[in-house]
Amino acid sequence: MMSQTALCDEIMRMPVIDTHTHLVGDKLNAADFWEIADYFWLNQELQSAGYPADADQLSKEKRTDSFVRAYHASRNTMMNRAFTAIMKDLYGISITDSESVFKADITVKQQSNDPGWAQNVADRLHVQRFIVNRPEHANFAHMRENALLIPRIDSWLPELAKNIADASDPSREAAYTQAKKFISEQLHSYQTMGCPGIMTTLPAFEANAHDVYNLSSVTEPDEIMMLLLHHICSELQVRGMFLQLFLGVERRWCNTSAAPVNDPLRIVKLYGLFERYSIPFELVVASELNNLDIVQAAWNFPNVHVGGMWWYNFRPSTYLQSMQYRLEALAPLKCSLIVSDARCIEWTYGKLLIVKKILARFLESQIAEGWISREEALNIAAEWLHGSAAKRYGLTDVKQ
Repeated sequence: MMSQTALCDEIMRMPVIDTHTHLVGDKLNAADFWEIADYFWLNQELQSAGYPADADQLSKEKRTDSFVRAYHASRNTMMNRAFTAIMKDLYGISITDSESVFKADITVKQQSNDPGWAQNVADRLHVQRFIVNRPEHANFAHMRENALLIPRIDSWLPELAKNIADASDPSREAAYTQAKKFISEQLHSYQTMGCPGIMTTLPAFEANAHDVYNLSSVTEPDEIMMLLLHHICSELQVRGMFLQLFLGVERRWCNTSAAPVNDPLRIVKLYGLFERYSIPFELVVASELNNLDIVQAAWNFPNVHVGGMWWYNFRPSTYLQSMQYRLEALAPLKCSLIVSDARCIEWTYGKLLIVKKILARFLESQIAEGWISREEALNIAAEWLHGSAAKRYGLTDVKQ
């Protein structure tokens, strides 16, 4: 039987497509230590261990001392482990005390000026392409490949729905017509730019995509949102583009933090879109229970695909559970695994390293149980890390 180490080594060498990042093409490298250390998710875990929310307002000495204390107090957490790997593997530094932080800061600043640094970091885990959602971020300086642009439309879609909802007859019909014209123009622009699809987040919604809504009778913005989503999907189908949906994060419960919400009807309320339009849908969720729901949707509809693990799902326990769902129900080409959500190139390394290790552990257990063979395990890993997204995004010319 293949050993865990041997399987992990093979997976570490496999190519990857990172399907969602916040990387900025001319600022890929972290400028200093704090740009890595202040990554939102690590900061959340550090605050739970006593790190001040306003640490960046403290003196350098107090900030550093506070960081070191919270870092050691949260060594067991997911993002802490990823951060530790970044420091050790990329910079050769172990964070032990304030002096090590000062040393790390100098080292990161030096590396940030190396034009080849970003490509070097990407190559360590064989990340071949990164996805960004803003056109001005897609030109990756000093990299072999630019990012693939999948524009996000949640900057204007809710506003269109609200404008229609706020309009009174007969202005509402005119607002709706104008909104559809705007959507068509935007999608034409994206298609002209070579974008294979678009993405959007969706907040909580009550509307059902299977129901028939009439503009003259609907009053709720989310019902109008559903009308617009139908128009978007119709336009995407004509243009041969896909829709990537990010679901499960809601901000309506408090003013300072988002929350993962396990809405049991969130996915089935979209079934009307999946059934009516033949475009590929890629579903990315941040709520644990919805991981099963999106697998069920992908099992029910051949044009629905399961995307990477987003936000609050980025933990080993949820990865292992979600991979089990996927393995039992879906062909590997229906599933992508990687969503780093990284804001600097260093965090793509820390997060992807952990994901590849979790994947190796999971597949090794399935081989041991006799569910899959070694050859099948490697094929699954190749599709989940790269092949599935490459096909969906039109990147099949990229060598694996």
